[in-house]
Amino acid sequence: MEISARNQLTGTVQSIKTGAVMAEIVVSVDAGTVAAVITDSSREHLNLAEGDHVTVVIKATEVMIAK
Repeated sequence: MEISARNQLTGTVQSIKTGAVMAEIVVSVDAGTVAAVITDSSREHLNLAEGDHVTVVIKATEVMIAK
């Protein structure tokens, strides 16, 4: 799938915490970890499981750099 978003990180699903409506997905990337909260129905639709190789797409109005 092609996508125009430039902020993409590839990684591996480290953990999944599901709830009644939402799911927290923690992905291990080269720089550390990234957590995303998505609907549990989206998690089911994507058939996400620990160990899956995924792409984290970050869409933000601001991206900051600190030194």
